[in-house]
Amino acid sequence: MAILETKALTRKFKTFIAVDQLSLSIEPSEVFGLLGPNGAGKTTSIKMLTTLLPPTSGHATVAGFDIITQQGQVRRSIGYVPQLLSADGTLTGYENLLIFAKLYDIPREEQDNRAHAALDFMGLSDVANKLVREYSGGMIRRLEIAQSMLHRPKVLFLDEPTIGLDPSARNLVWDHLQQLRQEYGTTIFLTTHMMEEADAICSRIAIMHLGKVAAIGSPAELKASIGKSHATLDDVFIYYSGNVIETGGNFRETTRTRRTARRLG
Repeated sequence: MAILETKALTRKFKTFIAVDQLSLSIEPSEVFGLLGPNGAGKTTSIKMLTTLLPPTSGHATVAGFDIITQQGQVRRSIGYVPQLLSADGTLTGYENLLIFAKLYDIPREEQDNRAHAALDFMGLSDVANKLVREYSGGMIRRLEIAQSMLHRPKVLFLDEPTIGLDPSARNLVWDHLQQLRQEYGTTIFLTTHMMEEADAICSRIAIMHLGKVAAIGSPAELKASIGKSHATLDDVFIYYSGNVIETGGNFRETTRTRRTARRLG
């Protein structure tokens, strides 16, 4: 049974259709990548699936719960790491996690153990009592992921999870995410502009263009579909979206991306 399913999910802003008839079916423990140019509808899709934005029409379930009629159950079943989620730099890593434990309504008697277990899992035990403003970029991102997994979500949504990180920090983050998937069976739903990253970690990928899914399949299937020898995922992206890969869009998007990179870098 699918852990996440959408049927003709649509979101309009007045006359503009941001997401157009999105239909997906994602299996438990899958690493699913949603790729596309800026403005393709990726972030709007995630906002609907995490109950932050109501759809105009269509239907979706996450962890078996309806995103419209069972929003509370959906929120308790997911973790979400957006680009601009900020841990409090004036608190320690441990203190940040205690705050999130309370927000997730984790029983008081379990909060300390959950916080320490999450820090240990993400390789942050040694800096648990250090102020977050002294963390490196990779450590901050791992702390944010630790926050999102405190309640052991069935689905983890990640919006550009490794933006602004150097290759070694990026690889360490993904090592921990793969471990999270293997040990807890967590399904990972992510967006990224890094085609090499998506190729390496995603079991399946959907490429969005103008609000619609232009192609979906495993990285190997997508590369084979364009009829080009030695095709890369960059070639696939350009073929189906008609766009070169870029990490910035309009002024607002560029500012947001640079702010995130500066915070983590």
